[in-house]
Amino acid sequence: MNMKKQLIIALRLLGIMAVLLGIVYPLFITGIAQVCYKAKANGSLVEMDGVVRGSQLIGQQSDLAVYFHARPSAADYNTLPSGASNLGLTSKKLHEVVEARRAEFIEANKLASDSLLPAEMVFASASGLDPHVSPQGAILQVGRIVQNRSYSSKQKAELIALVNKMTEKPQFGVFGCSRVNVFMLNLELDRIK
Repeated sequence: MNMKKQLIIALRLLGIMAVLLGIVYPLFITGIAQVCYKAKANGSLVEMDGVVRGSQLIGQQSDLAVYFHARPSAADYNTLPSGASNLGLTSKKLHEVVEARRAEFIEANKLASDSLLPAEMVFASASGLDPHVSPQGAILQVGRIVQNRSYSSKQKAELIALVNKMTEKPQFGVFGCSRVNVFMLNLELDRIK
């Protein structure tokens, strides 16, 4: 077989595989995802009153005192340059950032200066977009929200119950840990009268 025939065969095979694996296969998988997992395939978007409010999968900044605050983000919750700060545990800059976040969280939530905080309230996630905090991280913020929304003690108990209701258990009972999606919790918070 000469070189020209081998080149033609290789180019035909390349064309067939490009169409098959670059067009047919992705369309097939997308079709299955749209039929079986429509919401997840479209980004787990949350729509209220015909308006997309966000995605269950992406954390959002909530600096207002009347809302639960998500964990810090090294990317300022921007999806394009998402990622970690890449600062190591021995980094002086990381230590300073964590101490500043700790002081800010304690002051905002009027906690004792020696309070133990869950790690996710002072450390950013690897992606910078994680929407979850631990139930403890959410409960520590209840007092601030109660005060800024002028809730009664009965409403405070309802708010704690809401945090407990919104707590997701570890997947299959073993993978991960209990967590609360702050974005979804804040949407539920807005529904409380």
